Amino acid sequence: MILFALTIFVSAFLLFQVQPIISKAILPWFGGSAGVWNTCMLFFQAALLGGYTYAHWLQRLPALSQRRIHMRLLALSLLSLPILPSVAWKPHGGEEPIWRILRLLAPTTGLPYFLLSTTGPLLQAWYVRYTKTGIPWRLFALSNAASLAALLTYPVLVEPALSVPQQAWVWTGFYVVFLILAGLVRGNMRQLKHRWRRPRKRQRIPLRSRFVRYGLRWRLARRYCCWASPRT
Repeated sequence: MILFALTIFVSAFLLFQVQPIISKAILPWFGGSAGVWNTCMLFFQAALLGGYTYAHWLQRLPALSQRRIHMRLLALSLLSLPILPSVAWKPHGGEEPIWRILRLLAPTTGLPYFLLSTTGPLLQAWYVRYTKTGIPWRLFALSNAASLAALLTYPVLVEPALSVPQQAWVWTGFYVVFLILAGLVRGNMRQLKHRWRRPRKRQRIPLRSRFVRYGLRWRLARRYCCWASPRT
């Protein structure tokens, strides 16, 4: 369980660290308005929802297909590194910034963020299937704790100590660590493939627990963006 827990913790921490990093990097390019933060928030929440949908769909496939598809996408995400936006995306006039910001974020952080968002629900489902245990509530709690830690440490530790390019490179380094951990999880599951099984009866997460899990992340990210938005 330690390997699963460490991978989930790192992924959740990176998931909520990248949002203020990339938003702060492009903020001066588009006038420093609150609309930049709101557009970034829209993109990240849409990618988060897409990641959860992908994780739900992937679990319907055979075990080998799940691992192959996911590991290939993880390898493909290396093409997005580092997560520094290209200066070619800087606006040159008074054009509408919203679509330009969305098109900037998609190739810069889209795939890494998407895959990070899938890690929690996907690895939790894999853990249940090969260990033949119940719903791993501790992994749920660990994921939420890592998200909270990321939002709290950025304004206190990361932002004062590192410039935006340094933040992006450090994040990139930890993302590579996450990819290594994901590869180790896959290797561990290959060794235990004889224990893999589809559950006879699908365990349903109570509706209240779903609201707590997803609602907490939404509120944390929203409050941070409100706090970090420039005051007028």
